Amino acid sequence: MTDGSPANTRRSTTPPGALGDAARLRALADTGLDAAPDEAFDRFARLVSDLLEVPVALVSLVSADRQFFPGAVGLPEPWSQHRQTPLSHSFCQHVVDIEVPMVLPDARLYPRVRDNLAIDDLGVVAYAGMPLTDLSGRVLGSLCAIDNKPRAWTAGQLRTLSDLAAACSSELRLRIALDGAQEGRRRVVRAHERLELLAGVSETLAGTLDVGTSLRRLAATMVPLLADWCLLTLVGPSGQPREVVAVHRDRARTPDVGRFAELMRTGLGQDSVIREVLRTGQPRLGGVASPDDVARGTTDPEMPAIAERLGLGSYLSVPVRAAGGTVLGAITLINAPGRQQFDDRDLLTAVDIGRRAGQAIGNSSMYGEQRHVAEVLQHSMLPRLPHVTELELAARYQPAADRVEVGGDWYDAFVQPDGDLIAAIGDVAGHDIEAAATMGQLRNLVRGNAFGRPDAVGALMSHLDGAIRGLRLPIAATATLVRIRPGRSGVREVTWCNAGHPPALVVRAGGAVDVLEATPEPLLGLARPTPRTSQSTSLATGDTLLLYTDGLIERRDRSIDDGLAELVARLAGTETVPLDDLCDLLLAAIQHREDDTALLAVRAR
Repeated sequence: MTDGSPANTRRSTTPPGALGDAARLRALADTGLDAAPDEAFDRFARLVSDLLEVPVALVSLVSADRQFFPGAVGLPEPWSQHRQTPLSHSFCQHVVDIEVPMVLPDARLYPRVRDNLAIDDLGVVAYAGMPLTDLSGRVLGSLCAIDNKPRAWTAGQLRTLSDLAAACSSELRLRIALDGAQEGRRRVVRAHERLELLAGVSETLAGTLDVGTSLRRLAATMVPLLADWCLLTLVGPSGQPREVVAVHRDRARTPDVGRFAELMRTGLGQDSVIREVLRTGQPRLGGVASPDDVARGTTDPEMPAIAERLGLGSYLSVPVRAAGGTVLGAITLINAPGRQQFDDRDLLTAVDIGRRAGQAIGNSSMYGEQRHVAEVLQHSMLPRLPHVTELELAARYQPAADRVEVGGDWYDAFVQPDGDLIAAIGDVAGHDIEAAATMGQLRNLVRGNAFGRPDAVGALMSHLDGAIRGLRLPIAATATLVRIRPGRSGVREVTWCNAGHPPALVVRAGGAVDVLEATPEPLLGLARPTPRTSQSTSLATGDTLLLYTDGLIERRDRSIDDGLAELVARLAGTETVPLDDLCDLLLAAIQHREDDTALLAVRAR
């Protein structure tokens, strides 16, 4: 123990070098403590204050640029609130430096500390500080007793303070051990998460047949689990980036990361790491990186500044290969400076993801071509709407997201020889080429069965049932058949028959929405004859009849009734919206297109 006498002290104008020792600072960080109250260490401070009868007692931990107090009693404001001081107000830094107790009956007499600002600002006159150490003996701070007047510390008081410091050091070591155990658990969890990620990547990529959707889902899977942000780059036939998807863990950075991705399409220089990976097909691991590395690899001066805002501390980039070995693109993962640098384990994980992504993207490209063909086929089966003087018609068909197959949703409208309009909508079970073929047969049957016949729509639907059974057509479908007959004074008579289909809606000119509900009737194509009924309403000028398939209202996470109620609420007050705009608004409101959707709208004018 030293008494801190002038002969044994030296004046220090700069912080002691021991404060910056990396191992000591790591141990200090591992305590998990900061400038905030901690009950266990506040208890030590209270014991020191009570047993040594001092106004101020501190558990003081010293970093490279400050001291902070997880335990404190008697500090004046504002220090009591902030729980920390700069080193200009620190006596405890010297305990860290000399690694033995420092005992000062009157600090104003000792060159080492007599110019310390704590004397005037905190009232530190008498000081006794005992080292707080980790298991390796590194001094992390001091348990200190402070008086605002000179004091002759007794041997009993210093022994008590030393015993309390030993107990306080034990508590610090427990905190460090706990942090180590937690870090071990975190490593196990991270390893398990990586295994789960690899197991789920193929499933994630297989869940869609659209290349853009594949990239976005893959990026969302990797951030933030593997990286703070990532770039997925696909190249075109010329080898230049044709598509770049970027995701950042902080949504507030979405504009920046989107701009970075946009610039990558034209701004990669010959020294770019990503271009090198695309050219050679070899992965790259950058343990340390900075915006200067971006500046060397780009021809666009905007990119380094964006990279700095996004955070660039380390990176890795791996190729995305097709089954035959062709490089389709690259996956680049980036961590901000505050996150652990990438290592070889991260690289192996990313290489595996790149391999799986290459296979999925190759399949997606093939299915993308097939989807285009299927959509052209689907739309070729849908009719052109007739021109009717007193009625305005609009229709839409939208396939389900991420689906290549054609579907069974359909609509039709045609004018009878007597001037009536027949409108129909339906949904054939299935989402494949057979469903599309069946849909085409059913639509043609509806036309052939109804054209030129004055029968009620219920009778027409019964005839349609008979034709399906008589021709032994394997059809199971829902449908609604509507006849609109011009009337007097601008009022049109509407009759309808519904075979298991979602109910039609009428948006009245005043904004109200009527649901055309009736007693449920079975689907078309059942084995036994089913009597069909006709229901009636009217359309006045400005009224809109809406027919639709269940893709507009059905979701996995809610009932059809809830979807119908939401649609009715959305339609309220849309009586003045142009018909084409109304159809577009209804389709745009579908957040996740889980099924094909067909719409047919008729407005009286």
